[in-house]
Amino acid sequence: MATLLLKKSYRHKDLKEIKFNDLWNSYGVFTTMRIFGQPPKILFFKSHINNLFESLRIYKIKKKNIQLNILKLIKKNINPKKKYDHLFRVAANNKMISISLRKRHKPKSNFSLKLINYKRIDPEYKNLKYKKILNYLKKMDKTKSDIALYKNNKLLETGTSNLLFVKKNKIYSPIQSFYKGTTLKFFSKKLKKIIKKNIFIDSLADYDEIIVIGSGKGVVSVNSIKKPYWKRKTLKNYRILSKIYQKAVTNCPRYNG
Repeated sequence: MATLLLKKSYRHKDLKEIKFNDLWNSYGVFTTMRIFGQPPKILFFKSHINNLFESLRIYKIKKKNIQLNILKLIKKNINPKKKYDHLFRVAANNKMISISLRKRHKPKSNFSLKLINYKRIDPEYKNLKYKKILNYLKKMDKTKSDIALYKNNKLLETGTSNLLFVKKNKIYSPIQSFYKGTTLKFFSKKLKKIIKKNIFIDSLADYDEIIVIGSGKGVVSVNSIKKPYWKRKTLKNYRILSKIYQKAVTNCPRYNG
């Protein structure tokens, strides 16, 4: 597992700091945001926070002033004098709010996927039921690989990010049973069209590119999949998406709390 450079938990009623609990596999929700630079910037901050608050509503986590308290704790735990290149995670359940920070590691060019027959619990939401996924990820070098989840022969998402598939310069995304992350929503607005389509494992050979997009990984071109065998044919659309993403990074406003 990743080394946490900051880890704090606070109880709801008075925001008193208590023993840290990462809350994995409890009934609750979380978001992970990319924080970088000095002074610090948080990429797509408003979108992340809105998604988190909506998830709290859906999961009926209605502690008094919880939205205001989350914003207060984020501000409290960000050092304006520190130079960041990290992932900042906020998690909440009915007992507490937990904040953690870990170093962001840039994926390598030979990035690969390992297919796993599994669909997340309530996959449309960023809930904390990640025990099985974390068991797979802790055995992997996450700069070189990730798991790709599938069910009923249909590809869904990775253990940490969304998937895009490119065929003849048309970009496709799975239809359902996955979480539509902040980065995917960003690209859905920027690109002319992302076509919703069931992506079947036995049709992978038809695709020229597979691109991973997410808060932690940014934009990553998949080089290969071992079983079934698939190999990247081009980097054309990856380069286009990378430029769009990097422009968002460059133009990201300073975090002001």
